[in-house]
Amino acid sequence: MFIHNSTSKLDPYSVKKKRMSEKVRKMFYHAYNNYMMHAFPHDELKPLTKTFTDSLSELGNLKLEHLPQEYNGSSLSLIESLSSLLILGNHTEFERAVLWLSENLTFDVDARINLFECNIRVLGGLVSAHILATDSTNRLNKGTYENQLLVLAEDLGQRFLPAFDTPTGLPYAWINLKYGVIKNEITETSTSGCGSLILEMGALSRLTGDPRFENVALHALRKLWSMRSSLNLLGTTLDVETGEWIEHSSGIGAGVDSFYEYLIKGHILFGREEFWRMFQSAYLAVQKYFRYGPWYHEADMRTGKATFWQLTSLQAFWPGLQVLIGDIAAANSSHREFFHVWNKFGVLPERYLLDHQMLHPTEKYYPLRPELAESTFYLYQATKDPWYLEVGESIVDSLNFYTRVEGGYASIRDVTTMELEDHQHSFFLSETCKYLYLLFDDSFLANQNYIFTTEGHPLPVLSSWHEKLPEAYILSNFTSIKSEEQPKRSSAMSLRICPAAMLNNGHNNEPVESACHIPDTHADHRCVTDEDCGVDSTSCRRRSCSMAGYCGLWLLI
Repeated sequence: MFIHNSTSKLDPYSVKKKRMSEKVRKMFYHAYNNYMMHAFPHDELKPLTKTFTDSLSELGNLKLEHLPQEYNGSSLSLIESLSSLLILGNHTEFERAVLWLSENLTFDVDARINLFECNIRVLGGLVSAHILATDSTNRLNKGTYENQLLVLAEDLGQRFLPAFDTPTGLPYAWINLKYGVIKNEITETSTSGCGSLILEMGALSRLTGDPRFENVALHALRKLWSMRSSLNLLGTTLDVETGEWIEHSSGIGAGVDSFYEYLIKGHILFGREEFWRMFQSAYLAVQKYFRYGPWYHEADMRTGKATFWQLTSLQAFWPGLQVLIGDIAAANSSHREFFHVWNKFGVLPERYLLDHQMLHPTEKYYPLRPELAESTFYLYQATKDPWYLEVGESIVDSLNFYTRVEGGYASIRDVTTMELEDHQHSFFLSETCKYLYLLFDDSFLANQNYIFTTEGHPLPVLSSWHEKLPEAYILSNFTSIKSEEQPKRSSAMSLRICPAAMLNNGHNNEPVESACHIPDTHADHRCVTDEDCGVDSTSCRRRSCSMAGYCGLWLLI
């Protein structure tokens, strides 16, 4: 969530920001123009061969020349680019794209699609672009936009609904856009797949007045949360018909990541206290059972025991999420480790084994993922520390040096050899370029308040969408809170303020160190009972009083 702080006219980094924003602008258009020239209206560009792939749908084992005649792809990369075009100020191209989509795009096709991916990429792209198109500040030509994107979004949302017709209310992972759930459809899905739908479908309900979309997404989220363990942890995969977990090990990466993201962003967007309570419990559990210093390993949801000690590139979104709750110290700590790995290889590998300090033997690729750029953007917004501009410049230089080709930007198959792979994912247009551009030019955010979906599509935070506007989001509460109003023995997360604004009970004006941190009662850490001890800032575990009368994590020794 962003309450934009305008930068000073005397910003000493303004020249650098201008130069870098133009560099990123050129990156976007090199990728976008090549897609439009060689792959449109299909889904994604193959930049090495200058051909296309229809990645969103699964049409059996049909080869490209045998595709149904009515199917020309979903124009995925164009849809993903809509909000980026407006952020870059290209209203003319945006209007051309909207006109083409309204006249040519149809979802009435015999195509089996992944519900989660179609939701975050296509539905999210359409809903976000519709909202931006109807925003008077974007100055679109009068009469050129008549809610065409919303009409398409509503049609797509209605085609999603049969996926939720299960005994549990948890949706199938796959659905046919024309025929619904096919016979003998697989029943396995991921935590992200059924717990990361509320932003797009909730927004669709608010825009159309049809509550069905938000209701089914909300029911699925509540059901998923009810399946958590006694430790407030969830697994990675489950069966939507039986409601039983299939994979009990999980972390903050693939299969689970956006579940945590949508709890806090759902709370910000819709004002539901229920989402906040879920997130608070889940976040503390993650810090307690997954965190090891600046790293996050995976653990068994039933026991909390570590299972896999590995870094995955998708985990790099986590520092950005921590910024949203003001846990800046923890966010910065993890971000620096991710950037260290980026520098080590030139890009961020898909999987890195922490216990062996080596690459995963098979997952050595880098598909142009945006997560590190995303967290860099969030941290710069929160701190204005110019070091994050240096990080962004390094990311831009690496992308141009290693992945730019004549036909666009190619993924990297092996980070040890920098061998390229013939694929330019749509999220390079919707997220990677967008976050890098906003890092250097945040004028789009001026006087605006947005959250970004997991696919980088901006949604405005509107009081009219809130059940009630939480007191925690009154502007003054972001920067200060009167000490006499603080409930004693409360963490910054409980108070919903930035940890840096909460002082350590008046002792030397020392700020608390993380969102879960509760300082010991006495500055010298002396104690008589456990009640005198707080919560550790790193592990989020309760400290206890030793026989010698000092607070510490004695129960872990």
